[in-house]
Amino acid sequence: MEKATVMGYVREQPARLKYVFENREEFINPFREVFEKKNIKKVIFLGSGTSYNAGVIACYYFKQIVGIDAQVFFPTMYTNYEKADWSYSLKKDEILFVGISQSGTSISTINAIKKVHEEGYFTLVFTGNLESEITKYADVKTHELVGPELTPPETKGYTVTLISLYLFAINAANVKGVLSDSDFLKAEDELKDLVNNFQTVIDESESWYEKNKTTIVNSDRIYCLGYGVDFGTCYEAQLKIGEMLRVPSIIYEMEEYTHGPTMAITNNMTIFMVGSDDCEYERLKFFNKVFKKYNSRVHVITCKDFDGDKRDCLFSVKANKYIAPLMYAVPFQFVAAQGAADIGIDTSIDPFEERLAHL
Repeated sequence: MEKATVMGYVREQPARLKYVFENREEFINPFREVFEKKNIKKVIFLGSGTSYNAGVIACYYFKQIVGIDAQVFFPTMYTNYEKADWSYSLKKDEILFVGISQSGTSISTINAIKKVHEEGYFTLVFTGNLESEITKYADVKTHELVGPELTPPETKGYTVTLISLYLFAINAANVKGVLSDSDFLKAEDELKDLVNNFQTVIDESESWYEKNKTTIVNSDRIYCLGYGVDFGTCYEAQLKIGEMLRVPSIIYEMEEYTHGPTMAITNNMTIFMVGSDDCEYERLKFFNKVFKKYNSRVHVITCKDFDGDKRDCLFSVKANKYIAPLMYAVPFQFVAAQGAADIGIDTSIDPFEERLAHL
C-alpha cells in the first residue's frame, strides 16, 4: 500500500470538494432542520487547530450572510472562562453550539461539547466519524465528508470543513428568509463553478510555489497579513507553516501590522498578504508597495485584478469573497507541505510520541 502523504491529500482536493458539493444534502439537511425547527439567534463554534481556523471564517459567514451573532472559541477557553450569553438576553434554545472535530477525538472539543450539552444547550456535532466519542454529546450529528486523512496535518480537512460551513450559512440564511431562493441558487452555482475549477487552483499554486520556493523555505520567519474574511485564512497559514515547514510564523490583521511590528522588517523574512475582496483591499495595494522598499520577499495572494509580478500568486479563477478563502489556503499548503519535503521533513510522521490533543 502506498504511503499516505500530505501532498497527496492536497492534490486530492479538487475531486474531494466536488464529491462534497455533489453529496451536500447528506450533511446539510440535519443542519437545515435545526434552523427550520428552532429560532436560532446565535451560533457558537468550538474546535481546535484547523477546525478553529475554519470557525473564524464561519463566524464571518453567519454575521455577514445570515445576519445573526456568531462566535468561535478554543474549546478549553470556552470551558474554563466563557458563557454562551453574557447579556443573559437569549434563551438556551436560541443558541446553537457547533462542535467541529474531523476525527471526533479532540479532547478539548469533546469536553466543551459535553459541558454545554449537560447545561441544556442544543449541540450539533460536525465530524468525519459519526461513531466517535464526541457524538455522545450531540443533539444532532452530521457527517463531514472528508474521507481518510491519515497524516497528522490536515489539508483537505480544512477545505472540506470550510466549504461545508459556507453551505451551512447560506442554507441558514435561506431558511430565515435573508437569502431568497434565487440568491441561494446563485450562491450554490458560484460555489459549483469554483469547485469545478479547483484543479486550476492547485496548478497555479504549485507553479507559484516553484517560482518562489528558494527564498520562502530559507526565511528565518514568516508573516501572514489578512483582513475581513481572510484573517481566518491567516490562522490556517500559520498553523500549516508551523506544523510542517516548522519556520516561526506570525499573523497580523493587516492594518495592525503597521502599528509597530513593521519595525522588525528584515530581508531574511517573508511577508504574505492575502488580498480579500473587502474594503481594505486598497490599503493592501498601498502597503504592498511600501513593504517592498524594505523587503523583497513580499507576496500577494489574490484572485482580484492586481498589478503584480512572479512573487504574487494571482489566480485566474475568480470567486466572491466568501468562497475565495477555499483558494487562498492552497498556496500555503504548498509552502508548508512541499516546502517541508524540499528541505527533508517527513510530514507524515508526528514527532511527538505522546498523545497530547486526541483520545
